[in-house]
Amino acid sequence: MNVGFPVSEIFEISSEEQFNETALKVFHFQHRHNRVYREFCQALNVPVELVKHYPDIPFIPIEFFKQHPVLCGEGIPELVFTSSGTTGSQTSRHYVRYPDIYRESFLRAFRIFFGNPEDYHILALLPDYLERSGSSLIYMADELIRRSKSLHSGFYLNELANLRDKINTLQNDTRKILLLGVSFALLDMAENFPVNHPRLMVMETGGMKGRRKELVREELHDILKKAFGTDRIYSEYGMTELLSQAYSDGDGMFACPPWMKILIREPNDPLSVSVGEMSGGINVIDLANFYSCSFIATQDLGKILKNGLFEISGRFDSSDVRGCNLMVT
Repeated sequence: MNVGFPVSEIFEISSEEQFNETALKVFHFQHRHNRVYREFCQALNVPVELVKHYPDIPFIPIEFFKQHPVLCGEGIPELVFTSSGTTGSQTSRHYVRYPDIYRESFLRAFRIFFGNPEDYHILALLPDYLERSGSSLIYMADELIRRSKSLHSGFYLNELANLRDKINTLQNDTRKILLLGVSFALLDMAENFPVNHPRLMVMETGGMKGRRKELVREELHDILKKAFGTDRIYSEYGMTELLSQAYSDGDGMFACPPWMKILIREPNDPLSVSVGEMSGGINVIDLANFYSCSFIATQDLGKILKNGLFEISGRFDSSDVRGCNLMVT
């Protein structure tokens, strides 16, 4: 495949103009080398030569990842990430040709929002994800744990008492503790093994996974804040079909790294896309998805705010329940 420009350019974006220029390069590359995406664009009768600005780029429905190999070029990819889905539902498959790009994406984003992983003990409470293979979240957490270079970092399945004890043993440690957890497991711990640590950062990755009743985000965060003695709960917005994540620092408003952007589409007109302040369906540009598809129309609902941040407000009613951050605000 003739890439035409160094992929590392994606992670050097520092302006709107540069984002637009790079997004157009990625669009043309994927239109040439991704058969599924090219046929989708042709079905829409989109004249490639007239696409001059990233909102005009066609966004492939996320359901395509359940039905087709959304991949540039031929050959076997190094990794395949799969979504958790629900019992009897069809799962998404994200073919990752070069895992190094994924590692570069999530490590750079972590450093932008939180600093060096070595500043943390990273405790991952991700039972549902640990119980299956192909989780992109487990892949990311495992690398962050390794990069923390802490003997205290690690995964926890259902050992909530041990996790509480671990946090308590670190009360006098100078490092911060990042507790990364799926929502239902954090709630289980909050109800049965509350703990108070002044440097504990709690980050929920969303998803009750059918284990508990869905909660409004404010209700969930209030419970967790009281149980863990912290004044904010962080959130991660990511999904199997992406190689980048957005983060919230506790107020429900998410920010993207420079190579990722959220757009809003009209619920009744999927081809009408806006970069301004409005509510509707969420479209994601993830330029780290270089060898699959960077332009995805999700089934999430949300709103772009005046400051460029965005909120998640739920999902389209016909959507499957997914493992990413799906709670309503």
